[in-house]
Amino acid sequence: MQPPIDVLIVGAGPVGLALAIGLTRASLRVRIVDKAPETKREQRAAVVWPRAAEVLADLGIARAFEDAANPLHSADVYAAGRRLGRLDVGHVHSAHPHPLIIEQHETERLFADHLQSLGVRVEWRTEAVDVRLFEDRAEVLVRRPDGARETLTSAWVVGCEGTRSLVREKVGIPFTGVRRENLQVVQVNAVPTWRFPPSRVHGYFFLDPRVSVGVYPIPSGGYRFFCFLTDPDPRRKDPPTLAEMRDLIAAAARAPELDLAPTAPLWLNRARFQDRVATTLRRGRALLAGDAAHAWAPVGGHGMNAGIRGAHNLAWKLAAVVCGESHPRLLDTYSDEQRATARAIMSEMRFNLLELPLPPLALHAVRAALPLALRSRAVRRRIEFVLSDLGMHYRASALSRQRVPGRHLHAGDRAPDVPVVADGARAMLHRLLSPRHWTLVLPAAPEHGAAVRRAREVAAAFHAPIRVAPVAPAGATAARALGGDRLMILVRPDAHIGLLARCDDTRALAEYLDLFLVRA
Repeated sequence: MQPPIDVLIVGAGPVGLALAIGLTRASLRVRIVDKAPETKREQRAAVVWPRAAEVLADLGIARAFEDAANPLHSADVYAAGRRLGRLDVGHVHSAHPHPLIIEQHETERLFADHLQSLGVRVEWRTEAVDVRLFEDRAEVLVRRPDGARETLTSAWVVGCEGTRSLVREKVGIPFTGVRRENLQVVQVNAVPTWRFPPSRVHGYFFLDPRVSVGVYPIPSGGYRFFCFLTDPDPRRKDPPTLAEMRDLIAAAARAPELDLAPTAPLWLNRARFQDRVATTLRRGRALLAGDAAHAWAPVGGHGMNAGIRGAHNLAWKLAAVVCGESHPRLLDTYSDEQRATARAIMSEMRFNLLELPLPPLALHAVRAALPLALRSRAVRRRIEFVLSDLGMHYRASALSRQRVPGRHLHAGDRAPDVPVVADGARAMLHRLLSPRHWTLVLPAAPEHGAAVRRAREVAAAFHAPIRVAPVAPAGATAARALGGDRLMILVRPDAHIGLLARCDDTRALAEYLDLFLVRA
């Protein structure tokens, strides 16, 4: 018998809610439970980078986030009291180029409200206490708010309940890694009185020996102050006092006049970290996402963003499997890709010189080199591109096949969002993409008409929806980004390139689709 639920999600944080929205929009039957009484009241994660904002657009909620957030335009960088320069952002090639400053409790509220508008309510005060897997289903024992126990049966279960994941523990997936030594973060939300002018769109970094202070304007008023520093006494667990935060920030910013008025409700936080990744994100009919799958120090603010992008990756693949469009082995590519993403972020953020607390000698080198770097447009754009997550790729995935050499374009990359002409109208390429179908981008020139017809025949042989989109690049920049006018670019539902081949290589197309998709 078919289980009454397609997917049961355990954990209603940002990742679980994003996954529930993606699956519900794909017409799956979804339930989501959480032992908490409601969405979080702690501020926690505070930034949505452009690639995650593109995911929000696919989920139909980007406008709500943009209305509720502060768009970040720039940040000044100081070291030991000296202004080194300004990092300006908002120049990446995306429909959502600006980072959005929005705190996690507001993110969760927007997600929960949107999910409810789709007809799915979070079942709060409902705790998962056991998980059992079978060949054709998963069974999750939950404790209801009144203490009664009930077994929920679903085709699939996804653990999104954080680093202490019960789903991960019950299905026996190790969570390997180590504690991050000599690093802590202390944070406060407050309205400062100091010489730096207030702004909704501008932030600051203050670097000092063994401490880095980041300052971002938050939508509710005031600023988020987050301070990465060394950890001489790891036994200390209490949050910092307001006076401690004031003295720490004033010293790093060389602002003895600083006064901090905490925002309501008062929020002071001290956190330490572990770098851990689950050994697999899939075991049978159980999957892991978000902090249940991976966790690291929040240098760069990429944790929640990686989780939301992972939910996007998982949603279209799980929907394709449930709907009979793809073979279940497609889900193994989610595990491989998301684990590789976690490792890449951990590696990259160990070189984040704007946020990691640096010893005096390293800070001296940064102070000498950074002014010149920030005066270089190329360097600023490179820093922005890394922060945006638009360069995160799946090139090593089994789902990425490159049949032609690529200089600007690689299988596994996010498809470039460049202007094209399709059906006689100019549009950005991402307007042709959708999480509900694959998109086969082909050259629209008349001499390639036969190749387009053969590609349509191949695409029609499969159960999964595949949109064939003949396009012409609108300009030399677009042509270069798309690798010329003789390529076949098969774009996955999450906007990453699956196959890159010659436009007339329909054999490569059929072989690729047969790897994971089901023929009609």
